[in-house]
Amino acid sequence: MFTGSIVAIVTPFRKGRVDERALGDLIEFQIAHGTHGMVPCGTTGESATLSHEEHERVVSFTVEAVRRRVPVIAGTGTNNYAETLRFTQVAKRIGADAALVVVPYYIRPTQEGLYRYFHSIATAVDLPVFIYNIPGRTAVNLEAHTIARLARDCRNIIGVKEANKDFEHINRVIHLCGRNFLVYSGIELLCFPVLAIGGAGHVSATANILPREVARLYDLAAGGQWDAARDLHYRLLPMNEALFLETNPVPAKTALGLMGKIDPEVRLPLAPMAPENIERLKQVMASYGLMPQPARASDAMR
Repeated sequence: MFTGSIVAIVTPFRKGRVDERALGDLIEFQIAHGTHGMVPCGTTGESATLSHEEHERVVSFTVEAVRRRVPVIAGTGTNNYAETLRFTQVAKRIGADAALVVVPYYIRPTQEGLYRYFHSIATAVDLPVFIYNIPGRTAVNLEAHTIARLARDCRNIIGVKEANKDFEHINRVIHLCGRNFLVYSGIELLCFPVLAIGGAGHVSATANILPREVARLYDLAAGGQWDAARDLHYRLLPMNEALFLETNPVPAKTALGLMGKIDPEVRLPLAPMAPENIERLKQVMASYGLMPQPARASDAMR
């Protein structure tokens, strides 16, 4: 149910408010192009900038719009235990299929503190839980032995999104937790390598822009077509790099704006993409055939 290409879907804004119409269109775009699941209110969804009411509405709207066609894994993690518990309880109540709970950021807890935090959330809410390990944003790494301890002690902690550049760490997680524990790549350039060592899929920002191709990467690997999957991995590399020219999700929203799918608005402290980086992004998008073609003069005269 939870394997494959899971899009970390952006939260579109227009004039300071969540643009539900654009979000609904994005959801249909993703499903039509083969995405296997969705994460609303993750890092790419600017969860830290949403009010409690907006957060709950985005998850609720996504569940309603998806209509059980693919799994919805609601981002529910914060750096505040009570808030995380509340968001996870709400996700359960409104029908999300699982919760993605990030390692608490800024606080830098010990491994024992992290164990108790995730154990308490999982024990309190009867919902499948994925841990989100992203040490580049949280300033602390959830170590492999702690993940294995949680997987052993909490039946509903069923996987982890590893946005960890330490590939040795990811190997250790899969080794210690076993193949039934679902390990996703959360770094675009590690999607293929993680699949190759037994990962369950990827949670991808690039899937916002190229859902069909990112889903096919998983499908090829799952079908044992490793040469074709490796070739696709390298074809995706320029886009994967371009979408991180600036802080995620600014480039992804800019690209979707250039594609005419959303207003590229972001919330402070994020800022619009620098003009020189927009030009670099446009060049990469053009190589994938994603830039609208300018109308010919003869067409305009018709």
